[in-house]
Amino acid sequence: MELDYRKLGLKVGLEIHQQLDTSRKLFCNCPTVLREDEPHGEIKRFLRVSQSEMGDVDRAALVEWKKGKYYLYQYYNDTTCLVELDEEPPHPPSQEALEVALQVALLMNMDIVDEIHTMRKIVIDGSNTSGFQRTMFIGKDGYVETEYGKVGISSLCLEEDASRKVEEGRDYIKYRVDRLGIPLLEISTEPDIDSPKMGRETAKRIGMILRATGKVKRGLGTIRQDINISIRDGARVEIKGVQDLDLIEKVIEKEVIRQLNLLEISRILRERGAEVIERVVDLTEILRDTKCKVLQRALKKGGRIKGIVLKGFGGLIGREIQEGRRLGSELADRAKVIAGVGGLFHTDELPNYGITQEEVERIKEHMERVLGVEITLEDAIVFIGDEEEKVDKALEAVIERAREAIKGVPEETRRALENGNTTYLRPLPGAARMYPETDIPPIKIEGELLERIKRNLPEMPEEKLERFIREYKLNRELAEILITSPRVQLFEELCERFKGRIKPTLIATTLENTLKEIKREGYNIDNIEREHFLALFEGLVEGKMSKEAIVEVLKGFAQYPDRSLDEILEMKGLKSLSREEAEKIIEEIVEENIDLVRSKGMGAMGVLMGKCMAVLRGKIDGKTVSEIVRSKIEERLKG
Repeated sequence: MELDYRKLGLKVGLEIHQQLDTSRKLFCNCPTVLREDEPHGEIKRFLRVSQSEMGDVDRAALVEWKKGKYYLYQYYNDTTCLVELDEEPPHPPSQEALEVALQVALLMNMDIVDEIHTMRKIVIDGSNTSGFQRTMFIGKDGYVETEYGKVGISSLCLEEDASRKVEEGRDYIKYRVDRLGIPLLEISTEPDIDSPKMGRETAKRIGMILRATGKVKRGLGTIRQDINISIRDGARVEIKGVQDLDLIEKVIEKEVIRQLNLLEISRILRERGAEVIERVVDLTEILRDTKCKVLQRALKKGGRIKGIVLKGFGGLIGREIQEGRRLGSELADRAKVIAGVGGLFHTDELPNYGITQEEVERIKEHMERVLGVEITLEDAIVFIGDEEEKVDKALEAVIERAREAIKGVPEETRRALENGNTTYLRPLPGAARMYPETDIPPIKIEGELLERIKRNLPEMPEEKLERFIREYKLNRELAEILITSPRVQLFEELCERFKGRIKPTLIATTLENTLKEIKREGYNIDNIEREHFLALFEGLVEGKMSKEAIVEVLKGFAQYPDRSLDEILEMKGLKSLSREEAEKIIEEIVEENIDLVRSKGMGAMGVLMGKCMAVLRGKIDGKTVSEIVRSKIEERLKG
């Protein structure tokens, strides 16, 4: 379906969170490394919601607190400390991280504050041991240029990243604090984005600016994009956790469709005079002998089955609002998140799941008697089976979401799925979640510091692109790949080190094309580090190997990263041959095919090259092989 986004009043704003690659964490001296080995210990915590200085309670924090979960925090004795565990006050902020933040602010044309104050932002989903995240406001009112127009940058903050979730159970969540405290830039744009393509382009542009600093972490999870989306008559919805640039377009497109469908459902509900009957009816005895396995499991554990009536919702709960998702999915999301139930049943999808038509009729008749209302085809019944406390909490959440469906689109925070759909996470946070950090004094931004940073601003991507084409004689396509590559600094280092001895194009294609090629074959290129490339190109210069051996050598390093170049060459049979040794082998091959030479003359060149390279590939340069084969054919023809 082709949508006119401007006509729909689409407004999109991005929040981009980028980890910095600094030598220490933001508020302590621990390294910014993530570990997969067994932690040294863990602690248990409970977090509770609290009021702001104005006496307000943040609604998102309240929802998290109502889940009643406790939190386990895993730690390492040698790479985490008491600051992460909230047992020691924060140290002064990392000067390195602060200077990177100021650098980014200048690159995005921002007004930088004169004095930086650290604030506490309430977060009680367990991802911060303290129940809050420390954040510093750096600048405002900037902009970036995109091919679709200028996009305002409303704010830039420097903050601490949260803990990593490693496990979740019924009543607990387990986190690892190795990520907690890694410096994180939060960049918020104005809602100037008015199409999915512009959203992707804006995120790409900001990402290029961040990478230009040379101080950002790369890889999965190091950059996270949240998207705020609204349309006319809809509502602002925050979608969290979009990591792939290509997914940005899809998420925006699907959220617009979701809001349009919710608005249409709301219109129909209001026309029908829909209402939510809040009284909950116990259906346990009505369904005591049901063949539905889900409900039987709940009953065997001593649970209850309860339901509600949604007047005017008949046929609409099963209505699709996104590909593969219905209004019923929205109701179920709330029940799952708020109460932890497995899901719900509604009459739009029954009889099904072991529930018979006769049971549906009995449910309807029982609810009519208890509630004193007539239930028609325009009405729907929703019911849930689980522990009684969870059922009551879940149905309360369903009632609230059904009321919102009558009004239109609810403001909320949602989580992005891999296919571009989204699921409910929590309400949008309110303003009652920020208060001053008492352990860190304000930081004055001196003019001298800013001037020094201005004098040393990094080269922007478009400038680097033109320089790579001009200075290194790369074609534009290869240069464009390289300037966004995590190996761009290594490329320049290798070009400088092997200047005049190895062509930059060979270095570039090795770092990008060759690595991608062997990755597609299943080799772990993460094992190949700077030292391996240095050894490889030194080997080329010293004549230990030929250019044709590069692919096999890199495969060797990927498999055996602890082996030396000589060991890899020996293992793979790739040690260079001298010209004299190669000549002997080629001469034998020519002699074996002398009849072909006599009959085809120089036309035998292609066949003989193939036979020779099958033996010599990787051991001597292909150009040298070609020269020798040609000379040997000419000798035979003259003789």
